Amino acid sequence: MSTRRRGEELEQAILRAAAEVMRESGYAGMTMDRVAARAGTNKNAIYRRWPHRAALGIAAYRHLSDAALPNPDTGTLRGDALEMLRRANETWSSPHGAILRGLLAAAADDPELLTLMRARSGADAMDRAWIAILERAVARGEALATAVRPRVATTPMMLLRAEYAMRGIPSVPDEVLVDIVDEVFLPLVRGRG
Repeated sequence: MSTRRRGEELEQAILRAAAEVMRESGYAGMTMDRVAARAGTNKNAIYRRWPHRAALGIAAYRHLSDAALPNPDTGTLRGDALEMLRRANETWSSPHGAILRGLLAAAADDPELLTLMRARSGADAMDRAWIAILERAVARGEALATAVRPRVATTPMMLLRAEYAMRGIPSVPDEVLVDIVDEVFLPLVRGRG
């Protein structure tokens, strides 16, 4: 006889199931019925935690993102920044990136989903990783302490996302990543002059 899952254990099972369904069918194919069946629970258990499909989709994506978050420590700011951008570039063209691209496409027609996605403000895990990179760089004397701010820290990712949008493809050449770091990010965090 199996015991009934509750709390964190059940929540993790639902998030894993939702992520699996999105990997297979994208956000468009993710239904509460499919997630409930995959998680071995009922829809009521899901709706108690996530009031609608959009909330579950975002939560499942965050669950995947947090598990796959890079935290490079190459010993240099340049090395860390390039590693972060290279990993992000690989992720965007991977099945994980396909999930995010599906969520972004669905957000165009779903104002609630767009609102939930925008709620991922400067406090998300990726932003914290960039802040950590900058804090290490400040400690090594490679960046100004005044650069340790979310808007500054996330500049490389914003520029990478702009490249995706301009190119219309989920990958950019490595030389573009090097330019983002060398021509924009390093001068920005080291100060002018």
